[in-house]
Amino acid sequence: MVKMGNETNVEEFILEGFPADQHLGNLLFVVFLPLYLVSIIGNTVIITTVCMDHRLQIPMYLFLGGFSFLECCFTTSVIPKLLAIFLSGMQTISFAACLTQAFVFLSLGVSGFFLMAVMSMDRYMAICNPLHYHTIMTMRVCFLLILFCYSMGIVITTSVVVKVSQQSYCGPNIIKHFLCDLGPLTQLSCSDTRFVESLAFFLALFIILFSLVVTIICYIKITVTIMHLPSAKERQKAFSTCSSHLIVLFLMYGSCIFIYIKPNQDNKLDTNREAALMNTVVTPVLNPFIYTLRNKQFRLALRDVIYKIKLLR
Repeated sequence: MVKMGNETNVEEFILEGFPADQHLGNLLFVVFLPLYLVSIIGNTVIITTVCMDHRLQIPMYLFLGGFSFLECCFTTSVIPKLLAIFLSGMQTISFAACLTQAFVFLSLGVSGFFLMAVMSMDRYMAICNPLHYHTIMTMRVCFLLILFCYSMGIVITTSVVVKVSQQSYCGPNIIKHFLCDLGPLTQLSCSDTRFVESLAFFLALFIILFSLVVTIICYIKITVTIMHLPSAKERQKAFSTCSSHLIVLFLMYGSCIFIYIKPNQDNKLDTNREAALMNTVVTPVLNPFIYTLRNKQFRLALRDVIYKIKLLR
């Protein structure tokens, strides 16, 4: 800490999301490293396959590639620092690094919700308006929508993180979490945090509920359309194109609603930590398998890409 007049400003925080036990840290490192690698490799495989196979150059898979890239960045904003803590036992993080991690982590999370809503709209257009789908969902429109989702994440998160950075931190510097999130940071501030907490709560409420309402409306219309299809085979095929997306939606919304849609964060950090662990470690590992193993077209494309790579050798 550094003293400024009669006030002490915190220069670094201590992340105490996991006990500072070296033997336990080594064990957790052995557990978390493979999970992180599986997540990165799985999402990279999706991105590579989408880029290399022309059959996947359609909106559904372009959005999936954009989501996989986001997942790679999302886990990388948290897990490498956590692995370093496990390996070295050094739990400190500088004030600037903490705010940077919070900004990257939150902006990618916000972008993910907007991208989920866009993917729901894409499925709605493909199933409910197939005749106009290809004229509306062009490649240019897809790239612009992905860019819009990323931009909204940056713009919205900047407003909150700037407010958090302007708070005074003059007391305890122990964050009882494994990452720098808004809840733990505001708990440590010496300033009046009511405005920041209200701003974060209402933004989280807007982002999550807006994307959730869009998704629900899209899937209600999709369900109605599918139920009116003449054959069972057509209904099964239509549902299969949405099933993977619905599973990922359930995992994302479940943990994030639990963490952020609470006006009062007091005494909630222990349960938040468990939900955040699901959101940053478990879900990114499962997503590549959910999207690839349940999709026959993607499996065929992946097989062809692997064959091409072998020929290049």
